Amino acid sequence: MKFRKKIDKILGATLAIIMGVMVINVLWQVFTRFVMGTPSSFTDELARYLMIWVGVLGAAYISGRRMHVAIDLLPTKLNKEGQVKLKIFINCIIILFCFFALVGGGFRLVYITFTLGQFSPALQIPLSVVYLVIPISGMLIIYYKISDIIYKQL
Repeated sequence: MKFRKKIDKILGATLAIIMGVMVINVLWQVFTRFVMGTPSSFTDELARYLMIWVGVLGAAYISGRRMHVAIDLLPTKLNKEGQVKLKIFINCIIILFCFFALVGGGFRLVYITFTLGQFSPALQIPLSVVYLVIPISGMLIIYYKISDIIYKQL
């Protein structure tokens, strides 16, 4: 559990830093556009990529904190044992989805964009770096869900 709390802390700090950079970036965009009269060329693209990272990493963070939106109509109709079994089943489905879609598909996307040598137009960074957040987030969600099952934090 100490390792999980450490990951939560690092992930939360990372998200806060990304949000801070995004705010500064957008403020710079507004300043250069309205005060200087010539908008900065990279800020729109950077804001877009930071928003992607916040959204995808934020999903992993929320999943780890068990704060995600859930419909609890079925679990309320079950007894305690049935609720635990249902939550384990749901976590297994989430693990499978994350493994195949986020980790498998994400690494495939990273590999393809790396192999093709695709770069972002304004920032000139490899798009594989931008897309790397997808498998990272998938692995974090898998870790959190396996941890939930093992430590019965359902």
